[in-house]
Amino acid sequence: PHEGDLLRRGGKLLAQLVSHDDWLAEEFAIPDPSRYQQFLLHADPQQRFSVVSFVWGPGQRTPIHDHRVWGLIGMLRGAEHSQGYVRNTQGRFEANGPAIRLQPGQVEALSPRSNDVHQVSNAFNDQVSISIHVYGADIG
Repeated sequence: PHEGDLLRRGGKLLAQLVSHDDWLAEEFAIPDPSRYQQFLLHADPQQRFSVVSFVWGPGQRTPIHDHRVWGLIGMLRGAEHSQGYVRNTQGRFEANGPAIRLQPGQVEALSPRSNDVHQVSNAFNDQVSISIHVYGADIG
């Protein structure tokens, strides 16, 4: 399928999955005090996609990064901020608009075909947040 169709259909399915928080096994929800955790939940045998839980300890964040494949991010528990970035004329990253706040049940789509440079962080400094990511490759 076309990437846009895949993101729309996959986004609807992921939204259904993260609309209730009663299915993720505790072993895939354990934070690490030093950095965010990733737990592989499923890798397609044909390497078309993978599903990963991201467990964010209080205040944890990613570096600024982009993606080489399409992605869907569904918020399961807590909340996260995604701050977009662009390179300025000196080649340094600068914030591109306000951060997006992803709440439980919400889904964000990413594609290397659009400017998907961002930094993701736990929106809370006092609790764990968990998001479910689906990527268009085996990232496990």
